[in-house]
Amino acid sequence: MLRLTWVQPEDLLGHELRQAAQDGRQPWAIAARWKAAGGPEAPLRAGASPQPTSRYLRQLAEDLLDELADLPSRLAEDEPTDLARIRALCPQWPTPPHQTHQTQQLTPSRFEAAWLGRAAGCLLGKPVEKLPLDAIRRLAKSTGNWPLNSYFTAEGVPPELLAAHPWNRRSAPTSLAENIDGMPEDDDLNYPLLNLLLLRRHGRRFTTADVARLWLDELPAGRTFTAERLAYRNLLSGIEPPHTARHRNPFREWIGALIRADVHGWTNPGDPAAAAEQAHRDATLTHTANGVYAAMFTAAVIATAATGTHGVHACLRTGLTVIPPRSRLALAIAHAVRLAREHPDFDAVVDELHATHAETHHWVHAIPNTALVAAALAHADGDFTGSVRRAVSGGWDTDSVGATAGSVAGLLTGDPAALPDRWTAPLKNRLASSVADFDGVGFDTLAHLTWSLTPREASHP
Repeated sequence: MLRLTWVQPEDLLGHELRQAAQDGRQPWAIAARWKAAGGPEAPLRAGASPQPTSRYLRQLAEDLLDELADLPSRLAEDEPTDLARIRALCPQWPTPPHQTHQTQQLTPSRFEAAWLGRAAGCLLGKPVEKLPLDAIRRLAKSTGNWPLNSYFTAEGVPPELLAAHPWNRRSAPTSLAENIDGMPEDDDLNYPLLNLLLLRRHGRRFTTADVARLWLDELPAGRTFTAERLAYRNLLSGIEPPHTARHRNPFREWIGALIRADVHGWTNPGDPAAAAEQAHRDATLTHTANGVYAAMFTAAVIATAATGTHGVHACLRTGLTVIPPRSRLALAIAHAVRLAREHPDFDAVVDELHATHAETHHWVHAIPNTALVAAALAHADGDFTGSVRRAVSGGWDTDSVGATAGSVAGLLTGDPAALPDRWTAPLKNRLASSVADFDGVGFDTLAHLTWSLTPREASHP
């Protein structure tokens, strides 16, 4: 039996009830109707419940999803999705640079370090994606790999521990240390590849519709998840952007837009405002509010880091200038950075983050994951190994947080030679992908392509 994940209305409804409560609506009466009808809870870890429900419950779920969409939000004024309204709420919105002398000093090596860092961080997190925090700690400690200092291995793990907490089924064959043979395919790398294609075909003034067309041409539907899969479905149903992000899409504040943001930062070095604006046009195909802010924050952090003239703390502060200061994401990032400053032991930081967010947010939601990335980078002072191991050790969407932390920290090193061989050598300068002609591409090739898409002359007088 085929149970397509992330699209069944009866599975979406529970996630939308949770999302509605988070974004300031009052879903309690609708939740009571769903429960009284015998509607199931949303799957906690999987994308679909194991068995189909009745036609009645499926139709009811569709109706209730539409009713939830019509509920007003008390947070709407503080958390808009429209770019002009976002900018109006950001008193320290970055001003465009007056010259590109910083970008003229960039070399492909800096981008190669970023690509390698993104891949290594992603690969570190792949085997333990979906596992609870305690399981990640126990698995790593059982092989003496705590704090994390190398890729996960199954060698030496007690059989009873693996039986209780098996590795991610799809990832273990390619991402455990003993199995790694180049960088395996992952959506955290597919989306940066797609955004290289986006900029090559449409330039820096691409539209959200251009993103949609590119996906339909180049992205297999089966390689999309959560908000991206629902936006893809909406496109095929004739729904146009930006409504693709809102129609029966309870994942619109999850992490998907964040993992697409790197290229927007890499190709706007020293111009965090332009990076954030590009990320916004990309993100609004699939996300709203805090889901969009996570992408804008990440793009601005990376654009600031790309020049090599700022430390990680300045980069994080700049990222906060492009998102509404009273938004839930801004408050969560500020809290995470404060925890990183107050606690010498990062496990204490993680425990506090989980105590704050785990009960209320799905493990793929953008708010806790972005907060974890910020905390990891801040606590490690941008050191590469320190950043990726902290991010992955914090749980939640481990491959995605590892990828973003690795991208920022790799970029800050400025050179692939500065990344420890134990992280980069197993990648073998080879990336698997289902995107266009990128399967088997080298990270050095990607670095030159990224570098070719950065501005060469001053764009502002």
